[in-house]
Amino acid sequence: MEGLSTVAWFLIGVGFMLLEFIIPGFIIFFFGAGAWIAALITALGISDLNVQLLVFLISSILLLVFLRRSVKRYFEGKVSKKDISDDLIESVKGEKAVVVNDISPNKIGGKVEFHGTHWNAEADEEIKKGEVVEILERKNLVLKVRKIS
Repeated sequence: MEGLSTVAWFLIGVGFMLLEFIIPGFIIFFFGAGAWIAALITALGISDLNVQLLVFLISSILLLVFLRRSVKRYFEGKVSKKDISDDLIESVKGEKAVVVNDISPNKIGGKVEFHGTHWNAEADEEIKKGEVVEILERKNLVLKVRKIS
């Protein structure tokens, strides 16, 4: 029984890799890698389709089981601060933030960093970059702040 060619297995692997972008979850990627392993054994001269399919399935499943967790870390983003949901953001009163753009009364452009995210900020006084401020309230996407005494 004549098996698939090396190029066919390689293209199947590429297809699986591209499919991973459409169906996220970092599972289909390993079937692409298994197809590339099948392409390798085909290039080494194994032309029996049953053997190719067996190598494809076994290598895909083994790669999935043993490598998914460790490889997945390289493809996920990292969060440096805790996540703040919209429900919890209302309770920001009294929290501390760092000014990243100077804040002037009645001027746009002031910003603070709060839990790893930059927020527009306003204040009733002049506050310079680098100062630590206390959050008084949140109005939509703007934090009202004041200098810490």
